[in-house]
Amino acid sequence: MILMRRGGSHTQRGLEVLMLQRGTKARFMPGVWVFAGGVVDDDDRRQASAAGIEGIDPDEMAHRVCGARELGEEAAVEVKPGELLPWSRWITPKEVPIRFDTRFYVGLAPPHCKPKADLVEMDAARWMSPAAALLEHADGSFELSFPTIKHLEELRDYPDADAVLASAAERPVIPLTPKVVGTQDSFEVILPGEPGYEEA
Repeated sequence: MILMRRGGSHTQRGLEVLMLQRGTKARFMPGVWVFAGGVVDDDDRRQASAAGIEGIDPDEMAHRVCGARELGEEAAVEVKPGELLPWSRWITPKEVPIRFDTRFYVGLAPPHCKPKADLVEMDAARWMSPAAALLEHADGSFELSFPTIKHLEELRDYPDADAVLASAAERPVIPLTPKVVGTQDSFEVILPGEPGYEEA
């Protein structure tokens, strides 16, 4: 769930996204900065079926309900599932033992909301521009996963949250599966369309 706001406290109406730091004692990606998210549960599906929003199938709606729920649990921010827009869908490479089928959504934060990490799953919450997050990652002070890096690189090219939402309303979401090439000690992750992907 990629939560955005319009420029935050800055004078410019630029794009900022909510980044959450996973707990340092977490079993999966401890200390890594991520977007809010989690696994769809039975209650999400029940709520999605009850909502019955025209034009959105129940499975798709269940993922939106999940994104909104996780955002509330992890960062104390409430958004309406029906206002979230699909952005991308990433499927973990087959070379990885634990695989995920992850859907990313974009949404706009309520005015004046103040995210607060739950201190259970997440240790910290920060509003950051995509460029600032990538810069801190390059400096080694802000650990990010590969999919998060790629999403931030894409979002960096948008002038503001409204431009992202306009793009999300029109773009098709095609499942994307990276490929891992090389050895355990020296490997590279390749995306569809990049050199060597079809041959890998």
